[in-house]
Amino acid sequence: MKRKWPLILVVLLLPVVFAYVTTEEYIVLSWNDLGMHCSNKDFSKIAVLPPYNNLMAQVVKRGNSSTLPQIITTGFEVQYSVPGNTYSVGKTNFWTYAQQLFGVSLAPNIGLTGRGLTGTMTAMSDYYIAEGIPVTPYTDNNLVTENAFQLALVELKQNNTVISSTQPVIPVSNELSCVSSGCHSSEQSILNSHPREGGFNPANTPILCASCHSDNALGMPGQQGVPSFSFVIHDKHKDKTNDCYKCHPGPNTQCFRDTMYSSGMTCQSCHGSVGNVSQTIENGRQPWLQEPSCGSSNCHGSNYAEEPGKLFRQSKGHGGLYCSACHGSPHAIQPTTHANDNVQNIALQGYSGTLRKCEVCHGVVPTAPGPHGYIPATLNLTVMLESLYNGYLMQKAQNASGNQFPGLVADLISVELHHATAPYSLAAGPFLVPLNTEGSAALSLPVSQASSYYVVVKHRNSIETWTGSPITVGVGSVGYNFTTSGNQAFGNNMKNISGKYVIYAGDTNQDGIVDASDMMEVDNNSSNFAQGYIPTDANGDGLVDSSDMILVNNNSTLFIGKITP
Repeated sequence: MKRKWPLILVVLLLPVVFAYVTTEEYIVLSWNDLGMHCSNKDFSKIAVLPPYNNLMAQVVKRGNSSTLPQIITTGFEVQYSVPGNTYSVGKTNFWTYAQQLFGVSLAPNIGLTGRGLTGTMTAMSDYYIAEGIPVTPYTDNNLVTENAFQLALVELKQNNTVISSTQPVIPVSNELSCVSSGCHSSEQSILNSHPREGGFNPANTPILCASCHSDNALGMPGQQGVPSFSFVIHDKHKDKTNDCYKCHPGPNTQCFRDTMYSSGMTCQSCHGSVGNVSQTIENGRQPWLQEPSCGSSNCHGSNYAEEPGKLFRQSKGHGGLYCSACHGSPHAIQPTTHANDNVQNIALQGYSGTLRKCEVCHGVVPTAPGPHGYIPATLNLTVMLESLYNGYLMQKAQNASGNQFPGLVADLISVELHHATAPYSLAAGPFLVPLNTEGSAALSLPVSQASSYYVVVKHRNSIETWTGSPITVGVGSVGYNFTTSGNQAFGNNMKNISGKYVIYAGDTNQDGIVDASDMMEVDNNSSNFAQGYIPTDANGDGLVDSSDMILVNNNSTLFIGKITP
């Protein structure tokens, strides 16, 4: 056991998220089909892929204790836009060469399917789709630096009124790195070195690769007897590199960014080497249409398999939801290393990762197992805060005009799970959880497997407090009561008031110790008659005054600080 007295602790506010769920009647889930769409920026010489992005969405009417959730596709419109990216002409010269390459004359900022950067998604049997959005990786206010992971806005509307909305990533990159990777001196040099077969003329630019080489990504059959584009690219380069980012986006974009990447996997873990990709195509595999399977025996197994004959991105599961609706897109399986990918699920359930908080769609926690046999783990805490405790219950935190929170909520606490062994690193959270006046706080955990963790409770002006020992969470409900004994906190680091053990107050600057720096903050705000829901209001009555100063001073005199394993 040891006390930690850090000089500075930078408290990051952005990752702190609400653990209670959205209460909207309709839930919108939206995603990109591939996790990344790449395209050329310059089409004057070679065209591999046009600006062409796809968004999909499903709308769920929330259930309740007596009604199951429903997927809805009638009575509403689903509209999409890309805030901050309102035009594409000038960010690429695609429209200059579209007629030569694809034989169509396109209006400015309209893509190959007739869609623009805003519009109404097409309603299908149980989903909505917008196919062929001609978005570029350049926002309106930055025409130089790529933003490969922009947030789209998808809105559910009825009679032009927004009912619900979400923000999926609409990923796009121009990082096709033939030249920028240093492999080729110019695109013209690539054409000049191309075999003169079938009337190929390197001077007859622009040239669409898929006009000769079949390309399932574009749905183009190519010319009979000419190998597919995927095959020739991988076969040509198999002895030169095994770095996928030499062609795919890219060393800057890092399109493979998901939970599998974070666990140490690489492109080759699923797809094999560059040579293996070409060999499997030569053996009959159809690129883009036949890809690695989640359900394979050397991966997740049959309990996580796609629908027969379908890819992950095409498959549906629980309640008719697409796999991507809960898990994210291929190469961007939740949680990812890019914050924007996690925005949707954080907004819905309060934390990143697979959408697994049952209440989001069901409105309640179902008793039956969910997808893949999943049963949520629920953690029920009992916590009292010295700052609000009156000897019986906790007072409700106040702002300048009254109660800060509705109902029985006294205040919010932040809850984290930390691994049970050194270095006791963060395993899940933080989750910002409502704490009721009688001390109850409950959250559904994003971990389904049984394991042991220290539970850490933090509060805006209280001392960080750890459970006395690790507790096991997993299937079903687990309870932990901090108030029954001092040793319920690690290091007996709580205060006994009227037979209840409460978490020490006064760490207004959250540096892990109650000391002169907290007193100075409180004294300054007291001198300025500060009011409101602010950390220096140590007793939560909405006013910073001498009573707060007394509370902080008492704990400072006792050298109160956090105690961790």
